[in-house]
Amino acid sequence: MVSTWTLRVIKGLLIVFQFNIVVFRISPVSGKSFKHTFMLENSVISYQDTDHTYYTSKTYGLGDVAGKEHWVNVDQMEEGEWRVRGFLSNTSRQAERVNLSFGFPFYGHILKEVTVTTGGFIYTGDLIHRLLTATQYIAPLMANFDPSLSRNSSVFYIDNGTALVVQWNQIHLLNVSLGTFTFQAVLHSDGRIIFAYREIPIDISDISTENHPVKVGLSDAFVVLHELEQIPNVRRRTIYEYHKVEIIKSKISNLTSVEMIPLPTCLQFSTCGPCVTSQIGFNCSWCSRLQRCSSGFDRNRQDWVDLGCPEEVWTSVVRTYSYFCLSSYVLHAQRRPTHWPIMKFRRGSGRPSYKEVGWTFLKISSHQC
Repeated sequence: MVSTWTLRVIKGLLIVFQFNIVVFRISPVSGKSFKHTFMLENSVISYQDTDHTYYTSKTYGLGDVAGKEHWVNVDQMEEGEWRVRGFLSNTSRQAERVNLSFGFPFYGHILKEVTVTTGGFIYTGDLIHRLLTATQYIAPLMANFDPSLSRNSSVFYIDNGTALVVQWNQIHLLNVSLGTFTFQAVLHSDGRIIFAYREIPIDISDISTENHPVKVGLSDAFVVLHELEQIPNVRRRTIYEYHKVEIIKSKISNLTSVEMIPLPTCLQFSTCGPCVTSQIGFNCSWCSRLQRCSSGFDRNRQDWVDLGCPEEVWTSVVRTYSYFCLSSYVLHAQRRPTHWPIMKFRRGSGRPSYKEVGWTFLKISSHQC
């Protein structure tokens, strides 16, 4: 019997493959879909939902009314409509830790703070390291942007109590002649994520990846800590990326948007019965020692293993789904007071200060399986 998980993945793969061949135009009158191998200017274009296991995504094209509504006009917001507002410094590779006024569900985990960067993405991890662009991100358009190249460039965020809006406004790549980029990421308290694009002057696939990754999508990972007996006071952290959502770059252009809606995960169950009988596409198991439901793949992986929670989850997933593979990033670190060497961090608390990071990285390596 084919599992729900397998059907979900096959369905997602078929839809992605299908979009490489045709484009669907939805008739606003009849609701029927018609196949097109090209896109007409000013036509109403809406892509079918794509299932990414943890999220479903839908892309709205030029002329789609729903897509236009995704753009948040922050200039028209009154001061009483937002709780927190902040601007990042107009320098290259800056980042700021932002405390959220609401709990934001990300891959089933509730986040209370995120890190906004000038590089077109939001970092969602707790551990600050050199490989911020590798995993644990929300990326409307991750690229080598530099706000210092123009006085008109800015990166700012607004928290209104139920959503965080981050806008990269008229920012440039190193090649200024390519034009300005303006886009948003909106994080809603119900877990929905919106990428909205106002100004995209070139094909995203043409952006250079030589000095900075170019990504559109989501990613999450878990961190495993190992003590190194050979070297006193040195620990190794290995970051495992267990899932990512990749939005097809060719879908992104002026006045387009992407909506990502979270799907149920094992973490939502707080008791054993509903956990082990759930049919949500994951192999959920209950760990009595942790009083937690999990598939074994989430940010609490370390606790799950250390307390001897059901290991059949790991072996079952690897055996049944041979396509599943983890990307790992190994960080060898030594405790030492230091400032962050690449990006400067400050907390969005009204009292800007540089955040010290207590790790000096001796070696960083990665491999893709």
